[in-house]
Amino acid sequence: MRNPLFPVSVSDETSLTVASSHGIARPLQGTLPALRKVPEITVYFWIIKLLTTAMGESLSDFLLIHFGLVGIVVGVISLTTFLILQFSVRRYIPWVYWSTISMVAIVGTMLADIPHGLLGVPFLVTTGACAVALAAIFAVWYAREKTLSIHHIDTRRREGFYWATVMAAFALGTAAGDLIASIPGLGYFLAAVLFTAIIAIPILGYRFFGFNEILAFWFAYIVTRPIGASFADWLGRPSDLSGLG
Repeated sequence: MRNPLFPVSVSDETSLTVASSHGIARPLQGTLPALRKVPEITVYFWIIKLLTTAMGESLSDFLLIHFGLVGIVVGVISLTTFLILQFSVRRYIPWVYWSTISMVAIVGTMLADIPHGLLGVPFLVTTGACAVALAAIFAVWYAREKTLSIHHIDTRRREGFYWATVMAAFALGTAAGDLIASIPGLGYFLAAVLFTAIIAIPILGYRFFGFNEILAFWFAYIVTRPIGASFADWLGRPSDLSGLG
């Protein structure tokens, strides 16, 4: 199937077989049996990604403001529950995958917001820390697996790297969105517009300038987070914080 954003052929993990000594195909050792654990990257993927991003920002803020520590505990327990469920299924199941993504969106937002909101850590520091964490995950993932492609999430370890990357990407996007929105005279709406313009870089770069498909995908994946989060903050934050209230 062709990807409308990054139009590449998607490999089918169910075909990862090798011939046995008797000529009978058997599953490749160490792979998840006959599964594709992530959705194909279509325009619907990006729409749902943006919506879960905005929802995660809003719900995280609601839980932290109204419930404090209890909200954090609820978020962590919900995320843990859905991660266990996601790892336990043998193939991509939409409601399981996207429920897990939604929980990552909530907890990833909390990871970025709590240091600033409770400890007063500057947005620049939280953004830098999240960027370092994401880079470290990518480095270890590539060193161990020699690929960062989501079309090769065919072992438990790769699935673990994938979800660690998603969590770090959500946290980085949240921190970066807050950092840019905090620039005097900018605010959440203009920050959202800016990140919407930035996402054109991987799209146009892949289509016209030969960007690596994996680099383009993860670039776009990270940038969708501050787009959705900034629009959500613009709608929900008080007017004195550049929101619509």
